[in-house]
Amino acid sequence: MLFDTHVHVNARQFMEDRDEVIQRAFDAGVTYMVVVGFDRETIPLAIDIAEQYETIYAAVGWHPVDAIDMTDADLAWIEELASHPKVVAIGEMGLDYHWDKSPKDVQKAVFRKQIQLAKKVNMPIIIHNREATEDIITILQEEDAAQVGGIMHCYNDSAAYVQTCLDMNFYISLGGPVTFKNAPLPKEVAAVVPLDRLLVETDAPFLAPHPNRGKRNEPAYVKLVAEKIAEIRDVSLEELSEKTTENAFSLFRIKP
Repeated sequence: MLFDTHVHVNARQFMEDRDEVIQRAFDAGVTYMVVVGFDRETIPLAIDIAEQYETIYAAVGWHPVDAIDMTDADLAWIEELASHPKVVAIGEMGLDYHWDKSPKDVQKAVFRKQIQLAKKVNMPIIIHNREATEDIITILQEEDAAQVGGIMHCYNDSAAYVQTCLDMNFYISLGGPVTFKNAPLPKEVAAVVPLDRLLVETDAPFLAPHPNRGKRNEPAYVKLVAEKIAEIRDVSLEELSEKTTENAFSLFRIKP
């Protein structure tokens, strides 16, 4: 039994065959998933999908690339949705310095507002980090995000920052890049994260694992991620699946 802790089956790439994609995941042993909504279009869909499937949950937040578009009304909407019984986290949120749609100061302000909201509603947060590690850590520390903790989603930094994240009450989630032949960093991270703080994800439709790299990702492929991490850690797939699923239940406060 696997838990894909970060998936976007609410994305347009799944518009034509969403139910089939979800069924393939179930057939592959991916029993649970969290569908992440991150803007006005994807948040309602995340909720709708979670309502349709007993073992699918939702996260609601605002993506840093689109921070410039978020209004106070959007923030209030996210706070309202946080009380929905299938919503288990706030996010994804964070900083993205790769794209330049939203200025850094706007991203930082929206990031802080969402951390403060998560603390208000007492829910874990899901962190998106692209080329912004130092600023992410500084803001998490200044806002005392350890109060709620959360996930470093699709962790893509060096192992040197892992302990800092753990000390802030965060889990480390790994996705498709851990299977890439030319990506040593996630493999190093997979080897050092304590098993009780490790999660797996796909970030589908993005970052499909080997041998599907470059194609549309889907939640069934989280098994390929888990297999690679199990190989790196020299544990069985069963043990890794069981532990990472237990970790997700604990973080999201899900009682199976």
